[in-house]
Amino acid sequence: MSDPVTIHFSAGSLVALNICLAIIMFGVALDIKKEHFTHLLNQKKAVVTGLFSQFVLLPLFTVLLVSILPISKGMALGMLLVACCPGGNVSNFYSQMARGHVALSVTLSAFSSLAAFIITPLNFFFCISLVPALSGELTSLELDFASLMINMVSILLLPLLLGMWVSGSFPSFSKKIAGPIRILSMMLLTGFIVIAVVNNQNGFEAYLANVFWIVLLHNSGALFLAFYLSKLLGNSASVNRTVAIETGIQNSGLALILIFNFFDGNTAMAVVAAWWGVWHLISGFAFAAVMSKQPLVTSN
Repeated sequence: MSDPVTIHFSAGSLVALNICLAIIMFGVALDIKKEHFTHLLNQKKAVVTGLFSQFVLLPLFTVLLVSILPISKGMALGMLLVACCPGGNVSNFYSQMARGHVALSVTLSAFSSLAAFIITPLNFFFCISLVPALSGELTSLELDFASLMINMVSILLLPLLLGMWVSGSFPSFSKKIAGPIRILSMMLLTGFIVIAVVNNQNGFEAYLANVFWIVLLHNSGALFLAFYLSKLLGNSASVNRTVAIETGIQNSGLALILIFNFFDGNTAMAVVAAWWGVWHLISGFAFAAVMSKQPLVTSN
């Protein structure tokens, strides 16, 4: 399948979209504390398992999928970009629901969000280099590592650092504004996505049938592989659940914004990222619901 349709935003809309994500990340940082990083020192094997699963296992699994599936280049790029993004914040809720290791979940989310400004571009470009058929796509889009990283710093790292400073310096104030900021920013982002879908309905409809099964396979594989990798390494049952959830829940909103900014609104990529954002909420809930009924037996 070719990628004939693109989604277009005006320059002003793209700026507003970037500001929206910056606000989201600022709100996320209001809940990040120093102990989330000192926790890295206390649970070394569990943390390393989670980070490896998200930053190495998922991207390499995605490279394998895009290499063997009969999909368009746009879909392949969308899958790789989502796989290289940091974890989504709803993972913390699902870890709690699954009776997982909630402190580990928050730690992994905080670290992956802060490190994403460098890890996401590095991982994405590395994964592209492993798929020869996609290498020419970056050249045609005139996408380079430096421009992507600069954008990630401005919309991801700086808002996170600012939010952490506000949280540490004005804890009472940050508690009051954290909820409203998250609600407002998510409403704005949802509005942008809805407008994009409505204005490009034919393009989304052309891809959704294929993307449904691709995302189902991609996301299910991420949950399954991460869970059994952690189990194989001898982590506790609660850690296994959290590692799976952290790997299967991705920040697809960030992927969408990068697609609008750097990939000319490629519809195939956008549909993959948008449907990931819907599907991982369903699959994450289902996984957590099933796990919550299972006994917490320590792995051997």
